[in-house]
This record gives sequence, C-alpha cells and structure tokens, in this order.
Amino acid sequence: MIWGVLRRRVASQSQVLGQAWRARPTVSGSSSYHTARNEASLVWKEVACVQSSSYHTFLGGHVYPKSSREVIAISQTESFIRMSNRSFSSDNGDVVEAVVPFMGESITDGTLATFLKKPGDRVEVDEPIAQIETDKVTIDVVSPEAGVITKLLANEGDTVEPGVKIAAISKSGEGAPQVAPSEQPAPSKKEESIEKQTSKAETAPVKEAKKEPSPPPKAKAPPPSPPKLTEPQLPPKDRERRVPMTRLRKRVATRLKDSQNTFAMLTTFNEVDMTNLMKLRSDYKDAFVEKHGVKLGLMSGFVKAAISALQYQPVVNAVIDGDDIIYRDYIDISIAVGTPKGLVVPVLRNAERMNFAEIEKEINTLAKKASDGSISIDEMAGGTFTISNGGVYGSLLSTPIINPPQSAILGMHSIVNRPMVVGGNVVPRPMMYIALTYDHRLIDGREAVFFLRRIKDVVEDPRRLLLDV
Repeated sequence: MIWGVLRRRVASQSQVLGQAWRARPTVSGSSSYHTARNEASLVWKEVACVQSSSYHTFLGGHVYPKSSREVIAISQTESFIRMSNRSFSSDNGDVVEAVVPFMGESITDGTLATFLKKPGDRVEVDEPIAQIETDKVTIDVVSPEAGVITKLLANEGDTVEPGVKIAAISKSGEGAPQVAPSEQPAPSKKEESIEKQTSKAETAPVKEAKKEPSPPPKAKAPPPSPPKLTEPQLPPKDRERRVPMTRLRKRVATRLKDSQNTFAMLTTFNEVDMTNLMKLRSDYKDAFVEKHGVKLGLMSGFVKAAISALQYQPVVNAVIDGDDIIYRDYIDISIAVGTPKGLVVPVLRNAERMNFAEIEKEINTLAKKASDGSISIDEMAGGTFTISNGGVYGSLLSTPIINPPQSAILGMHSIVNRPMVVGGNVVPRPMMYIALTYDHRLIDGREAVFFLRRIKDVVEDPRRLLLDV
C-alpha cells in the first residue's frame, strides 16, 4: 500500500522535479542530472533509501529524520540533494616504522648487530639507523621518512627477519623522549641528620662493649703433611673474555668444515720465477696508470695465467653433481679478500673476456666494497675457481681449502729472493711458491701438475699470453 502511494507521487511529480533541478544546478560539480526520467528514478532510489535508513543528508549538512511522505514534500520545495563521503580512517600518518629490508634469496634472517641511532636522534630519508649482519654481508636499515626516532622496537643481538619493525619514527618530532639529567638531587638536611643518628646508634654498642678475657693459649699443632700432587692450576676466569661469533664467521666455519668433510682434498706445489712479470710491471706501470687510471698489479697476471690453465685443463673448472660431472664453458674467478669481519670471496664474472685493465679495475672495486661492508650477495654468488693471495700477509707456504661447490683453489704466497741456478750460474731470483688444492675425486694428479706448470710457464714468460702458446 505504501509503495503504491510512493510510486504514484513520484510519477506525478517527476516533471516538476525535473524542471526544478534543471533550473537550479547542484553545488557539487561532480554530479549532473540528464533527463526527467533519470531524475525521477534517482529520486525514487533516494526515497527508498530514506525509507530504509530513516535519515538523509541535504545541502547545508542538516539531517531530517522524517517519514517517506514528508521527504517527498521536502523534495518538492526545491531542496537539492548532495552526495557526501566521509573517511573512517583514524591513522594520522605521523608515526612510521623502519623495517628490516629484503636480504636476498638465500638469506632468511640476520642478527641486529648495532644501532647507529638512539631515541631522540634526528634522521633524514634513507639515513642508516641500524646494521643487520647476515651470513655473507652487512645490510643497513634506513629511515623511510625524515623525523625523530621515538622508540627502538628491537634489541641488539636479536635475530630478525625481513619485514620486522625495529624503530618508530615521528615525522613531526612529537613524542620524542627527553634526556633525563644524569645527576641525582642532593639529599636534604633532614635526611642527613637521620643518617648521622643512625650511624651513631650503630657504633655506640661497640664502644660500650667490655673486653672479654683472652682464651688460654692452645697447644701447637703438628706440622702439616707435604701437599699431594694435584692438577695444574688454570688461569682465573676473570682473565678470559667470551664473545659470540658473528654470523659471517659462523658461516665461514661451517662452509670450510663441510669442504673438509665432502672433498678428497690433495695439494700440489710448484715455484715461480717472478723476474719477467715484475719487469713487465715496472716497465709499463706509468703508461698503464695514465691510460687506464688504475695501477698494474701482479694479481691480474695470475688471473690471466689461471684462465689460460683452466682452458688447457677444463676438468679443474668442472664440478661433481651427484653421479654427474658438470663442465662449465665460462670462467668466473673468485678472489678471496680478508676483511676485519671475516673472509669474503667476490667474483669476477666472465673473466676470460677481460683484459689486464678490466681485471685490475674490477678487483679494486670489489675489494673496496668488501672492506667497507657494502658488497652485495650477488657479487659473491657463484664462481668456478678461486685464487687466494696469502702472500700479501707474508705467508711463505700453505695448503688452501677448497671453496664449495668449486673443485680447486690456487694459493699464492710471498715473493722471496733466493739463490737459483740460471745458465749454470747461481744468481738471486724473486721466487714465489704456488699451491693447488683440488678434489681428488674429480681431478687426478696429472691434471693438477699440468695446471700448475701452465701457470708457471705463463707467469715466467707473459709473451705466451700474446701468442697463445
């Protein structure tokens, strides 16, 4: 019954409403009314909405809790409907959180090593707040917005995963903690007098106590028996320090032990006369720096020599995978670099395509990144063969450990002048011992010896690289 009355009234008033709305456009520029039929339909929908919710919003923000019949009468008095939208979000957007970033596909968590900022410090956008130490690299957690740190949400030493919140930052600086005074207030005179009275009361009985008679002297005890043999005394514990291992050190320890448990490692040695390579470096070092902007070192010569040896003995560049052998048609040379936090091994990608200058530039770039902790995981992933130069620290001879999953590693050592027989005469020569540790399951002694002999030939006569002989 009510719906029928509403339909008839809307149909009879549609033309009047349509004329009124065309004569007076709405305040909002985002809505428009096209035809009387559409407007009548819109009014009908609005009336139905009013009947179901018992209120409606008109221009001016007034609410009319009227019945459906009274709403129709109000619509006929040339009042116009306005569409309104109100946000229900209560977030003022002032506080943001700094979270642990994505650390790489092979890394699932890390240790919160240290906070670079404390509550109350001002930070800028992308300014480091903390450092996360992973198995391979150290990652910075940066501030997403400029503001003031209000609270630290994690502790140093915690194991954190990507997405974990570690600090709250106020963009407006509100809620920042105030630094408390370090000095404590001096005690009042009343407290001092109470303390003095207490101390006098404690000492009074001691003064009034009478002296007791001394006990009679005891008989002399028999001489002590000679001491029995006991375990040696260990140093006291207060002279020892216990610190937790870093994640990088634990990772290195795990990989080296896995290498010993997996590979059948064997090491073979040779010695190299460095006279010609050092003369080549001395003759062209100035011209090399002037043209390429980088110094000519001995490492690039050994990298080129290793590439030539790997091409002559491709089995050294291969690896065992289950019951198969994988031969690589590319050469990625890993260079072991010692840092204060541990050993890292950045990789020279496609080293067979590089010349001396490209090798020196790439080595310098990776070494700087490794030293300051900015090297990425991708720059250390992979590698088919490793070179470790212990000679820079003064090592004369060593047996390096294979870097899994590779099959061999070349060890370089210090250069020492030793007497050598050349042309029937004993002359001093700069000599270096080189060592090759290899997986004997895959590489036989014959291939290992030929590999070192190729390196020796190329280093002692670098012209072989030019002629490919």
